[in-house]
Amino acid sequence: MRRRERIVVVGAGVAGLRAAERLRELGFTGDLLIVGAEPYRPYHRPAVSKQILTDAWKPADATLPTYRALDAHWRLGTTVMRLDTSRRQLHLPSEERLGYDGLVIATGLAAKRLPGAPRHHPRIHQLRTLRDALTLRAGLAEDKGPVVVIGTSFTGSEVACSLRALHRTVTILGRSGTLLAKALGKELGARLTRLHHDNGVRLVLGVGIAHWGLKADAAAIYLSNGQILLASHVVIAAGSVPCVGWLQGSGLVVDDGVLCEPTCHAVGAQDVVAAGDVARWPNLRFDEQPRRIEHWLNAVEMGRAAAESLLAGRAAAQPFTALPRFWTDQHGVRVQAVGMPELDARYARRLPAAADSGIAQYLRAGRLVGVAALDRPGAIVELTRRLERELRPLASARPDPGATGTRLPVAPPKPVSREYPQRTAGEQGWQTIADGFRSGSVSPRS
Repeated sequence: MRRRERIVVVGAGVAGLRAAERLRELGFTGDLLIVGAEPYRPYHRPAVSKQILTDAWKPADATLPTYRALDAHWRLGTTVMRLDTSRRQLHLPSEERLGYDGLVIATGLAAKRLPGAPRHHPRIHQLRTLRDALTLRAGLAEDKGPVVVIGTSFTGSEVACSLRALHRTVTILGRSGTLLAKALGKELGARLTRLHHDNGVRLVLGVGIAHWGLKADAAAIYLSNGQILLASHVVIAAGSVPCVGWLQGSGLVVDDGVLCEPTCHAVGAQDVVAAGDVARWPNLRFDEQPRRIEHWLNAVEMGRAAAESLLAGRAAAQPFTALPRFWTDQHGVRVQAVGMPELDARYARRLPAAADSGIAQYLRAGRLVGVAALDRPGAIVELTRRLERELRPLASARPDPGATGTRLPVAPPKPVSREYPQRTAGEQGWQTIADGFRSGSVSPRS
């Protein structure tokens, strides 16, 4: 009797969950295991800095729905220690070994450590996981003192919005001169900085931290300009790093994430794909430079594409060329962006529009690579269509048809394609989200 094939998904976030769904949708009938380091089923991570922090949602409210029966074995609260690609084995705690025929790596990100920060102090918090949010929420309930948020990116800005919604005194501290400058450029970043100021957020920008002073119930942050910030709680939102420590020595290339081919197949191993924030791959819609994309919808779409590539095999798989989209709500203002604005070296050239339009376009070598807008959902719809027309995937050398790699057996599936001519329940659900993004009616970040 031939044994059943086994696919293991390492990472129980949205990328891993949607990859598992896609495997079943495409007819994979073997064993499916999902291993997650956190003790929770996949949950809505953007809610960590929003609904969970403000207590608008309970933890159960953040649990992600599944759109079909997975018939999967869950190993939650389990950290994978090492990957042995030569033996196709995962090393788990207590010397347990788990074999696989196909592997999906979707371990996501960890909060970046701020050098010198006393991160084990009970008043110093990092915010990445559901547990982090619950701990911070409990701490905030103990007193009503001021809060300092360190970080000027999306997470720091969203935390500040949530704290102001709770009527807390909050300061954003960062080295950058404006909020969200890396993602949106100085122009839109300056507008959002003013928005936070107008909504009562104190801004201490363009400075560094000299050292810390601590008491049991408070923290003092001594700044490089001589200022001192006092806080009852400090939230560190200074970025994130890919969770790849367990992949050291595996033969994979893990500098700044798992290096992948355009098809999501990991470089350096057979029958291994990666998806979501941990994956670094060349999106041929832009160029052949591998990059990571840390956006919710990219994790959804890449998880599904990685599952397709794993089942198809390396030679038959198609490149993953999604058009990145991300959005956030800042003090009631919808911020939407499409493409890769960060590729514009000159940054943020305006479209022909009024000076206060809140719309920016981003060019590289005269080629439109991204657009962004503040409270302009109708404009984003048209700009997204333009990007889809103009950013055609580049031609790239196809994988060697003789390349080794298994085409994993599946039951005969219904016809499917990336354009969804015949939608399963899961495809219908995620197409609805994508359509909602274009119309501005839904936001996975909210």
